[in-house]
Amino acid sequence: MGESTVKVQRLVKRYGDLVAVNDISFEVQPGEIFAFLGPNGAGKTTTVEILECLRPLTSGEVTVLGENVADARGTERIKKRIGVLPQDFNALRRLTARENLELFAAMYDNPASVKELIEVFGLQEKAKVRFDALSGGLKQRVGVAAALVNNPDLVFLDEPTTGLDPEVRRATWEVIRGLRGKGKTVFLTTHYMEEAQELADRIAMIVKGKIAAIGTPGELIKTYGGERTIVFTKGGDAVFGTLRRYFDNVAANNGDVLLPYTQTRDVEVALNALSERGLKVEMALRSPTIEEVFLKLAGFRITAEGEAK
Repeated sequence: MGESTVKVQRLVKRYGDLVAVNDISFEVQPGEIFAFLGPNGAGKTTTVEILECLRPLTSGEVTVLGENVADARGTERIKKRIGVLPQDFNALRRLTARENLELFAAMYDNPASVKELIEVFGLQEKAKVRFDALSGGLKQRVGVAAALVNNPDLVFLDEPTTGLDPEVRRATWEVIRGLRGKGKTVFLTTHYMEEAQELADRIAMIVKGKIAAIGTPGELIKTYGGERTIVFTKGGDAVFGTLRRYFDNVAANNGDVLLPYTQTRDVEVALNALSERGLKVEMALRSPTIEEVFLKLAGFRITAEGEAK
């Protein structure tokens, strides 16, 4: 494996007595989508702004694209090679989508083709529409396109789908997957569990300034998520009683019967037992999710607005 695109060692950021980022370490590999997952106030944006050379660190060592963020010359080189979609992205509202991208591109010596960016992000029909007349999803597409005008090696997307409806959010996911397809390394901050699970090659869960766990979605689920579960919808006492003869860990919840399982053999035993009793019931196999992992590690859920609950 080559040099890490981002390498963070024992990073600390303090604001007076407040420790916003508390001794965290992680690496981001070339070509991956790396998700920083946590609630508002967890330290996500502070960390990203340090990586983007917008905010000084208190202590620790951070390199981005092989350059030290604490070195003035290094920060200049980093800024030329990264793209940034900030939280609450906005642009000049009276300019069209194309005019905004052309304005951003004019800031760089060797910009990407604005025409190609418009095509890649499906903005052809909206290219001549004023920015303030675009929908939230289209504004985000313009924002991601703007983050690519300098042909960056590393792209930072800070909460890119906050406030978007589910359909537009999923469309934005496809845009983000496309960045990986182009060989870009993507650093994604989000409070959406499903977004992290669907998009990320690896996830770092950050809680109160500290990293609680890091790994691929599969690794995190396997380590912290618990067992897979068979859900017998509205199975009732008959199903519960039958399965209880074979399994000690069967449980009831609001009329449903839940059977955690580790082997396919357990599913066969359960179905055979119910069949012998003539019991017919709807069932579904439920796998643990990143949300369940986060709940187990953090002790709270995250609301749609990003607040800890």
